[in-house]
Amino acid sequence: MRRFVAETAKHLIKKRNILNSCVSSYHHHQNHSFLASSQSLFLSSPFSTSTSMDHSIGSSHHVTLQNINPKVLKCEYAVRGEIVTQAEKLQEQLKQQPESLPFDEILYCNIGNPQSLGQHPITFFREVLSLCDHPNILDKSETQGLFSADSIERAWQILDQIPGRATGAYSHSQFVAGFSTSFAFLDLETVSGRSVKCSKFTVTEFEVGIKGLRETIAAGIEARDGFPANANDIFLTDGASPGVHMMMQLLLRSEEDGILCPIPQYPLYSASIALHGGTLVPYYLDEATGWGLEISDLKKQLDTARSNGITVRALVVINPGNPTGQVLAEENQQQIVEFCKKEGLVLLADEVYQENVYVPEKQFHSFKKIARSSGVGENDISLVSFQSVSKGYYGECGKRGGYMEVTGFSTEIREQLYKVASVNLCSNITGQILASLVMSPPKVGDESYESYSAEKEGILSSLARRAKTLEDAFNSLEGVTCNKAEGAMYLFPRINLPKKAIEAAEAVPTAPDAFYARSLLEQTGIVVVPGSGFGQVPGTWHIRCTILPQEDKIPAIVDRLTAFHQKFMDEYRD
Repeated sequence: MRRFVAETAKHLIKKRNILNSCVSSYHHHQNHSFLASSQSLFLSSPFSTSTSMDHSIGSSHHVTLQNINPKVLKCEYAVRGEIVTQAEKLQEQLKQQPESLPFDEILYCNIGNPQSLGQHPITFFREVLSLCDHPNILDKSETQGLFSADSIERAWQILDQIPGRATGAYSHSQFVAGFSTSFAFLDLETVSGRSVKCSKFTVTEFEVGIKGLRETIAAGIEARDGFPANANDIFLTDGASPGVHMMMQLLLRSEEDGILCPIPQYPLYSASIALHGGTLVPYYLDEATGWGLEISDLKKQLDTARSNGITVRALVVINPGNPTGQVLAEENQQQIVEFCKKEGLVLLADEVYQENVYVPEKQFHSFKKIARSSGVGENDISLVSFQSVSKGYYGECGKRGGYMEVTGFSTEIREQLYKVASVNLCSNITGQILASLVMSPPKVGDESYESYSAEKEGILSSLARRAKTLEDAFNSLEGVTCNKAEGAMYLFPRINLPKKAIEAAEAVPTAPDAFYARSLLEQTGIVVVPGSGFGQVPGTWHIRCTILPQEDKIPAIVDRLTAFHQKFMDEYRD
């Protein structure tokens, strides 16, 4: 027993030394080193577990900041952070005292939540969902006059695939056999020990979603890409986020495992890496080239991490970009695929904005399509693609539907994934149905096709106009530069703040872009997210602003923003 304890202690000391060495090396890395930056939100917490908190040890509260999981303290999610909390307080103040503030409404530009800002749902999708949720009306004569014929037919098809024809039931656990075992990159030795140890489930029975719906999604992927897709590769999830968490849970064994992640990045990735005990290995997008992704920088960051004892497991790519709004060129995607193949990295492709492309010179291509077009198959690369019903032209955030397509993993590893999926029993049925509808909308000749197409085009063309208007507005402001919004739902303008503003922020203390964003909120009611919540090159400051407020609200946003910025710059001018 004493030998075991001694060996364990030596292992922990060794692990700590490796980690300290890694962090120390990063601190001496180049000027653009993310980990060295005081702006880093992802490898340190604003709280210290060694500092006295509100609740002392003698308090009646037995759960304190000192004794909760430190990974929770480390985790941050800026999109719903301090400024949003303040916005909600001000909104409540406006309800109680309507004329107490210098504005009459809060304009939320902080989060990709389209329907909360007035976007209408797609009629066909909602008709099918309504009929599936209340199937008793399918046989009523009035239904034929209230619902389109194709929505009624689709509802019948879907209900026939659901146990008991009830959206309130769990979906089936299913058996899938016959997977190839010739995949190269992952084996049981490199999977999180937590995934392997949890073995009370029969791993040949799993919950990945209703089979017929997965088949519909696979057919939609095949039609999109021009390459075969298998329903057995589809895991239906409550939005894309659970899929990301599942992959982090699978891949990350300790802080010595890392994930290459873009900076700026969507905070889901930094948060999930922190929660699952891994290390974020940053690579910087190049703002000067429209947020380009340079393979040379990827290679440099990978080599640095490896030299410091970090085993890099995967590369995250967000395309179209969040928060940066760029759409990757095909050639760049091919380089990324080859890089992952050569370096043995899992490619985690966040493709939830695939419908949101606003410039004619760019179009979305899935990484799976790029890989297969280049002759890179399942034996060559492990690839996971994430999709969600929350974005695109549909914007069904509250329905919590999505999927991940998992290819290039061995049978043993897939069994571990099925087991983890089974712990959650099933994703919600409404979200599963909606994911299938998104990937199989009305087609030419269907009764709903014309109205569906008009709704889709109306939403996407309006988003493109809003993006252009806000882009032009930001670029007209003193000291502000904003790259072209090629896709997604956001702008990420750079703000060159005066020295006096930076000093005022440091005196608070807070990040200078958070100081700017809070001032913007308190003087105009406009809610944006500080760039420091997404990561940025040290010494630069940004904000993320959505393009989602309805088109008739955009002029007011531009007017308020312009007046505020001029006043702010005059107040803090050097």
